[in-house]
Amino acid sequence: MTIVHHGNRGWLPAVLLAAVAAWGLMGSAAWAALAPGYLRCEFRQNPLGIDVTQPRLSWELQSAQRAEKQTAYQIRVASSLERLLSGRVDLWDSGRVASSGTAHLVYAGRPLASGDRAWWQVRVWDRGGRASTYSPPALWSMGLLKPSDWKASWISLENSAEPDAQKHVLPPSPFLRKAFTLPKPVRRAVLYASALGLYEMHINGLRVGGDQFTPGWTDYRKRVYYNTYDVTRYLSQGRNALGAVLGDGWAVGYVGLGGRERYGVGRPRLLAQLQVIFTDGTTQTVGTDRTWRATEGPIREGDLLMGEVYDAARELRGWDTPGGSDAGWQPVTVHASWSGAVEAYPGVTVRKEMELAPKSVKEPKPGAFVFDLGQNMVGWARLKVKGPAGTRVQLRFAEMLNPDGTIYTTNLRGARCTDAYLCKGGAVETWEPRFTFHGFRYVELTGYPGRPGRDAVTGVVLTSAAPRSGSFTCSSPLVNQIQHNVEWGQRGNFLEVPTDCPQRDERLGWMGDAQIFVRTACDNRDVSAFFTKWMVDVEDAQRDGAFTDVSPAVAGGQGTAAWADAGIVIPWTLYQVYGDTRVLQRHYAAMDRYIRFMEEHSSNLLRPAEGYGDWLSINANTPTDVLATAYFAYSTDLMSRIATALGKSDDASRYSDLFDRIKEAFNRAYVSPDGRIKGDTQTCYVLALHMGLLPKELESKALDYLVADIEAKGWHLSTGFVGTGYLNPTLSRFGRTDVAYRLLNQTTFPSWGFSVNQGATTIWERWDGWTPERGFQDPGMNSFNHYSFGAVDQWIYGTVAGIDTDPQTPGFRHILIRPQPGGGLTHASAAYRSIRGLISSSWRVTGKGFDLAVSIPPNTTATVSVPASPTAKVLEGGKPAERAPGLRYLGRKEGVALYEAGSGSYRFQVR
Repeated sequence: MTIVHHGNRGWLPAVLLAAVAAWGLMGSAAWAALAPGYLRCEFRQNPLGIDVTQPRLSWELQSAQRAEKQTAYQIRVASSLERLLSGRVDLWDSGRVASSGTAHLVYAGRPLASGDRAWWQVRVWDRGGRASTYSPPALWSMGLLKPSDWKASWISLENSAEPDAQKHVLPPSPFLRKAFTLPKPVRRAVLYASALGLYEMHINGLRVGGDQFTPGWTDYRKRVYYNTYDVTRYLSQGRNALGAVLGDGWAVGYVGLGGRERYGVGRPRLLAQLQVIFTDGTTQTVGTDRTWRATEGPIREGDLLMGEVYDAARELRGWDTPGGSDAGWQPVTVHASWSGAVEAYPGVTVRKEMELAPKSVKEPKPGAFVFDLGQNMVGWARLKVKGPAGTRVQLRFAEMLNPDGTIYTTNLRGARCTDAYLCKGGAVETWEPRFTFHGFRYVELTGYPGRPGRDAVTGVVLTSAAPRSGSFTCSSPLVNQIQHNVEWGQRGNFLEVPTDCPQRDERLGWMGDAQIFVRTACDNRDVSAFFTKWMVDVEDAQRDGAFTDVSPAVAGGQGTAAWADAGIVIPWTLYQVYGDTRVLQRHYAAMDRYIRFMEEHSSNLLRPAEGYGDWLSINANTPTDVLATAYFAYSTDLMSRIATALGKSDDASRYSDLFDRIKEAFNRAYVSPDGRIKGDTQTCYVLALHMGLLPKELESKALDYLVADIEAKGWHLSTGFVGTGYLNPTLSRFGRTDVAYRLLNQTTFPSWGFSVNQGATTIWERWDGWTPERGFQDPGMNSFNHYSFGAVDQWIYGTVAGIDTDPQTPGFRHILIRPQPGGGLTHASAAYRSIRGLISSSWRVTGKGFDLAVSIPPNTTATVSVPASPTAKVLEGGKPAERAPGLRYLGRKEGVALYEAGSGSYRFQVR
């Protein structure tokens, strides 16, 4: 049977897709002006093995008509696709529900048990009361919901070689297998798999799925995730074989800023359970137990930071097939239990996203060939080689080159970042690693037999596979490259957790970086599931009420201003962007504990002068007590809004009162009567303005001080990690978009454009990571792929292109389209796939005036701000916009004409 991959590990048999088409369900609605599609469960398409017993369902709407809206919906859910399509619904039929809701509709049907499948579809009614046809069907399935559902045991190969930490000699990767017999034809088979470490599962000679680095990174002492795969196509009646390869990963191997075995695991362990349902309805379970066998194989070392060594001569032929031999293999060690809970993986797995071919190959030293991929990336290199048996080819990785053309590796610190391949000899051999990743643009090949061609190396790009949600382009090549660099920084650093850098011996989930970048992250990718998973890590790491500096917590401190505040800022942002109240509910108690921690660790509501401050600012020392107290106020204000969103009115009042008192203390301690703020830095004024900490009468003065400082520095910013993300949005919010554009267009140091002019293809950690005068900055902390300063992308989407959600109606129910042209740009375009559908904004300055094209998804409304002078005519479709269908004229103010727009596409012309 042909299998069509549908979403993240979801599978739909091709014959059933054909049946769906025959029912006429793959096309658009037959009667209504609306058509539902892009069905998701818990933010994901066709997720398998979830453990949310009341999952939330969402869909998008399509319509060719303006001002179209959904007035009702009907969801139906069945235990099989055949039942769903024939109308014999046995799990849930919501009936017709009068509602415009399309996101986070909670399943309210028959309780689902472990392993149950739920096929579902939805139909909707348009504004005229006409029903659509049902959507194409979607699927979710349940995981193993009770500990007793696990019949398998944790197993490992314990008696392999001991690692030599001094020489970075690491233990080989275990290979494990079990042959078994299936006595009957198979109807369905599901594999549940986890590891303390990393795993790769095989069945009958085939690798299962395309996920990398499963089951992901957690605080394994508290929880470890498992993944679920439909493996029906891999199995057949008769003899079969299960196989697994294990890697050290985060649980066993080197983890940033520390050594190995941080979680007390010792050797990687496997937990796997195969559930088989035969055509006659009977079942069989095959799980990890003492009957499995294990051995070492060709992967001699495999570590995320150090690299991977592969000896092809040690390959195990047929090891994962029924006919393979395990003679000489060892019995596995069975472990009674593990302290952490075993739970279904809630996020998006790491996957291969693309491949990069080298742009050039050079030989700066004899025998050392340097491949330039043209793009700083995260992943690994695929090697193609032909050489005598035993030939050792070494690959080293770097982001930059030394002046002599050799690779610059000093900034990698303790990360070896070296792979090696030992040829088995004979034909051309192709290899890529399994259990490591690197951050690099350049690959150095040594030991290669002969002179390698350009095809000897291919860059394989990895990322947590969050769907693309946004795109932006404009008339400025500089700004387009900045956007490109932001996207690639996010692609490389959003790998299981939001890492600070992908190359050196760190790669940690630093909280401050994540909270300042989270809104930009949402613009570029659908990070709803990604951050849903990571927020569990954040709460798991909480200590005595304080959120930690990094999550999972393997380094750093806790309670640090602007870093710990990620525990509140990120859930609030997810609510704003996706309308997700469940993430607020789940982490509400943890957020409340953090507010109480800050109250207890403050003096007269002023936070102490400690922490990282405005990290990596440029000659601008923002006092840490000013910054810390500002964030104390900000998080408290957000908690008041969160409590309001959850209907906790008493809490909302308590937090609001606390915010007012912190604000008063902030002004009394740090703000002069003339509006000067202690420290007198750009970040001081940006934080005070952005967070609403100043009396209204002082805001204009603070803005003047901010702009004056930027001008005094030659129209350059001086902000660090904390201030940069808020800088341009704050300037625009208070009417100085002209200054924001000057900063965006700046090309001399320090600026985004400066790094672009030095050839940057990702965002740098430091404004001065490399300068012509000084060369490389301090190699102790100098990453050339670090997303934090890329937070300007929030402003590019929200102000240059002009797409944002109305903060009063989270989740893009009401959209703000308010582009602010400037900076010499002649056109700009962006598209954003929101939780409710695709939004686009495209403007162009023409010889006749100004054109703005806008698209609003069905079932939403938008306030469109069209730049226009008081005397300019605004046309839509060639006619006065005031009389255009789907638009309501709201008047003019501050250089814009305002319109309330229903869904649909509009083209405004200002003449």
